[in-house]
Amino acid sequence: MLSTNFTCVDDRFIMNSLDYDGSTAFLGDWGPFQRTVFTLLCLSIIPNGFTGLSMVFMGDTPAHHCLIPAALNITDEWRNVSIPLDEDSRLTKCSRHRVDIVKNYSDRGLLPWVDVNVSSIPREACVDGWEYDKETYISTIVTEWDLVCSDDWRVPLSTSLFFCGVLTGSMISGPISDRFGRKIVLFVTMMIQTVFTLIQVFSPSWLIFCILFFIAGMGQISNYLVAFALGMEILSPSIRDLYSTLGVCLFFSIGYMMLPLAAYFLRDWRTLLMALTVPGFFCIALWWFIPESPRWLLSQGRVDEAEAILRKAAKMNGVKAPDVIFPLHQSRENAGRLQTYSLCDLVKSSNICCITVLLCLVWFSVSIGYNALSLNTSSLHGNIYLNCFLSAVVEVPALIMAWLMLRHWPRRLCMTSTLSLGGLLLLFIHLIPEHMSSVTTALVMLGKFSLSAAFSILYPATAELYPTIVRSTSLGICSMASRVGGLSSPYFIYLGGYYRSLPYILIGSLNILSGLLYLLLPESLGSPLPETISHMQTVVWCKKRHSTCSPTSSDCEEEEYESEKF
Repeated sequence: MLSTNFTCVDDRFIMNSLDYDGSTAFLGDWGPFQRTVFTLLCLSIIPNGFTGLSMVFMGDTPAHHCLIPAALNITDEWRNVSIPLDEDSRLTKCSRHRVDIVKNYSDRGLLPWVDVNVSSIPREACVDGWEYDKETYISTIVTEWDLVCSDDWRVPLSTSLFFCGVLTGSMISGPISDRFGRKIVLFVTMMIQTVFTLIQVFSPSWLIFCILFFIAGMGQISNYLVAFALGMEILSPSIRDLYSTLGVCLFFSIGYMMLPLAAYFLRDWRTLLMALTVPGFFCIALWWFIPESPRWLLSQGRVDEAEAILRKAAKMNGVKAPDVIFPLHQSRENAGRLQTYSLCDLVKSSNICCITVLLCLVWFSVSIGYNALSLNTSSLHGNIYLNCFLSAVVEVPALIMAWLMLRHWPRRLCMTSTLSLGGLLLLFIHLIPEHMSSVTTALVMLGKFSLSAAFSILYPATAELYPTIVRSTSLGICSMASRVGGLSSPYFIYLGGYYRSLPYILIGSLNILSGLLYLLLPESLGSPLPETISHMQTVVWCKKRHSTCSPTSSDCEEEEYESEKF
């Protein structure tokens, strides 16, 4: 784990940070500055929607059977029976009749099933490779490197290695952005994702492909998390729910929707991957328009830089900034005395430790469900491109519902209801007869609807619980747990080969359990974003004792000393 320290300034700085929203109220809620930041950060999210999920098409396995070399001089009758049939009267995928024996019978003029009992001919492995159906794809990584039969384990491993990269990025991006700033980390990781995805196009082997996919995964999650934290810290409280649902998550879904459209016209995996890198290069130009987080600058004691950004924002919005935006900082010598925080502060006190552990469990379960349902669209009945597009489109009404729920419902009710509903819908699949595939597909899409809503609610609900000085780190830790779930999701799908409904039973049960566990977390609706560890402890204690008080209320002041003992 990266050993990184985080800083906040003395008590006078902390008190000013607690009133950050009040100090910046002169900007308004939805001026040109906020609209610009909102739009540009959302645009930077689009490439994240298709980077990882591109394996739905790049890693799909088309119908295949053993190759019978064209140079093998046998009659058409024997060529047609060289591949044995399986129990469903389809050509077997991993074996063929021994071609030396078949050629001997053909050369002797014997007829299959007339002169020779074909089923008695010994079998052999596909030593000459495989022949793949070209109706859906020109090529995938499966057809490129023959990832079938004894090597079919490499396909889910490819996806899991991407999520290993995502896991690594979740671990390091939070501490780095809390230490060096949101903006620089956002664009460095955006460039890593784009450049290494482009290099991946020229992969000479499966191993090189996986290594590059791992690195692209590191960049993908890093810029997503940092963009989320940056928007949450710059935008006003009334816009944060909109940003976290109809902003970030919606634009992720737009990227997701672009994937099947691009894949439909670009049937070769290398061409598809190259096309998917183009939006990333356009996003690099956003560097000159997206500012650093003033909240983060304040947490580092860089008051002058924070005020300069806010004065520029005021000019964009056509309002006059106060002569002194943060009056408690007139004495600048206080801004230099810094208190050090580390990752251990997330588990140092019992209440924060419990919050972190419970959130990690919830993130883990939601991620398994969301990623497994997204990656499994190729296994559903019907057209793969249409199924993938529907899986993306269903997220749009889910995000609208999530936004409305965030505006009016407590966070615990939002999470418990969406997770429980999604879990129950997936459990119902076990009761559907196998021939009613359309009903199964409908239940999968409805389950995806609920889990998409839960995922979009989970980001702001988590960010509201943690303070600025470790908010990005906390999101990284929770996202790390999420990526462990994502890493496991391909193998949940793999279990469907043993029993069709087993993945849905496991995913549904996990998410119902997560919905119940979320009830144990504190409610954050109506609370200001905490700025320090002690502020977070005060909010949690105050919420438990007074459901409607704020951290600056007299009730909290009278009982603040108790939060240290909690």
